[in-house]
Amino acid sequence: MRTIDDRVIHALNTSIPTNSFASTIDASSQCKQLYEQLLLAHQGRETAIKHCINETSTNVEILRKQRDSNADDVQLVMNLRKQQSMLRMYQREMNVEEVVKDTTTKVFYERCRLHYTPEESQT
Repeated sequence: MRTIDDRVIHALNTSIPTNSFASTIDASSQCKQLYEQLLLAHQGRETAIKHCINETSTNVEILRKQRDSNADDVQLVMNLRKQQSMLRMYQREMNVEEVVKDTTTKVFYERCRLHYTPEESQT
């Protein structure tokens, strides 16, 4: 899901013209299109990770309640630990997503700031 972020520099290099080709390519529309793609990708990944966090949090709560009523069930305790571990992993993934988003946005603005400025409501 991070393909567009991984290839943002390549996309910018191929879509934003150098001064010698500036008259043949509309850099403003290229930057706008790339920005919209980035925005959709970031929103999609964030939604997916938040969904996983919510689902796993619900599972953890259910397993905690079951553990409270049956503390001797080893399998239940193992499942709870597994779900807690998954929850921490998803939370770390949200932090990673924020770093990826910030890095990609910084690169985008470095190259497109002269050609396209996104609306404030989208950022």
